[in-house]
Amino acid sequence: MSGLVLQERRGGVLVLTFNRPERLNAWIDALEDEYFAALDAADDDPDVRAVVITGAGRGFCAGADMDDLELAPDVDSLPDRARPKHHPLSLRKPLIAAVNGPAAGLGLVEAAYADVRFAVPTAKFTSSFARRGLIAEYGIAWLLPRIVGAGRALDLLLSGRVVDGVEAHRMGFVDFLAEPDSLLEDAVAYAEVLATSCSPTSMSVIKAQIFDGLDSSFEAAVERADVEMLRSFAGPDVEEGVTSYLQRRPPAFAGLPPRAETEPS
Repeated sequence: MSGLVLQERRGGVLVLTFNRPERLNAWIDALEDEYFAALDAADDDPDVRAVVITGAGRGFCAGADMDDLELAPDVDSLPDRARPKHHPLSLRKPLIAAVNGPAAGLGLVEAAYADVRFAVPTAKFTSSFARRGLIAEYGIAWLLPRIVGAGRALDLLLSGRVVDGVEAHRMGFVDFLAEPDSLLEDAVAYAEVLATSCSPTSMSVIKAQIFDGLDSSFEAAVERADVEMLRSFAGPDVEEGVTSYLQRRPPAFAGLPPRAETEPS
């Protein structure tokens, strides 16, 4: 690891910090590799219950490093990478973004991949794709309308205009506003509640239900919920959740097993 993504454990919460402050944490392949590897390790660690991502210095992520784009070869297809850009969506655990500054282009996409977003009022969000002769990259044209609605998504993607944290909160892209000196602490405090109070299994199933449900009918969502409900009754977490409530104590839910142990061989 070259320190492009800093890692800090705070109990059951893992804080990951994009660490290219001199470039406003502009995205390069090496940073992506470290970030995705850290997510994979967090997914397989039963003691990690939630992940918070933020940026070092003044920015969250200023998008793809333009120096890298300048040097990109003239090819007919995108280069193969070990994991797709949307890899963060596969994380079974809650992913919380603490947006401390500019989130542009790919930085906006990475923020959109998070489950919950905190931001400072002065954060700057922009797609910028159309202003660089690019298109809506890496699934953002699918994801953004599902967060803010089609009209607002079209506005942001077609115009490439900059919106601050206040407007992003008003349109529903940002879930919580925080002051700069408390942003990370607020995001971690939120993640700690999930880590200490909520079943990791329940949260992973709920995440899957939400994303799968975006393209299913209501009837299919209800049918799946019925199946998952019976499965939860057969597991230990419902009993622990009810017992801990009755005993007025914090629940002691088990962590998620490594992904390999849950996949069919």
